Amino acid sequence: MSNPLARLKQLPWRLLFLVAILTAIAVTLLELAIGFSAQIPGVKPILMTLLFGPLGLFTSLAIAFGVGVLAVYILERMERTVINTGSLWGLVLCLAIVFLLRGLLPIPVGLFQISYIPLVSMTVGLFWKSRPYWQGFRRW
Repeated sequence: MSNPLARLKQLPWRLLFLVAILTAIAVTLLELAIGFSAQIPGVKPILMTLLFGPLGLFTSLAIAFGVGVLAVYILERMERTVINTGSLWGLVLCLAIVFLLRGLLPIPVGLFQISYIPLVSMTVGLFWKSRPYWQGFRRW
């Protein structure tokens, strides 16, 4: 059997953390833009309905799904050759760590906060966008 820890050591961790940081910056900028747009009188009721009304859970899941898709999109633009199933799981770990650390920063708007359900939705979005890079998915 192969050593799984040896495979972990061979992942491009710097690139994956860079992608996770760039994703967190992009999400933070989008959150700040949405927060500033809430100051516009016609936009605030729409945002309140989307974020806190009956659509709140669906909206938070869609945001988390979009974060996963955005991370793969950034990874594709940076380095397409390192994308495989192992590096995608490493990217999930890097995103979780970066968003946990981002939660410690005093950012006023937080539409995406990492917890169990958003983490699962983000992972689904990440693997949905990266379907062509799965190894062995054609066997199923």
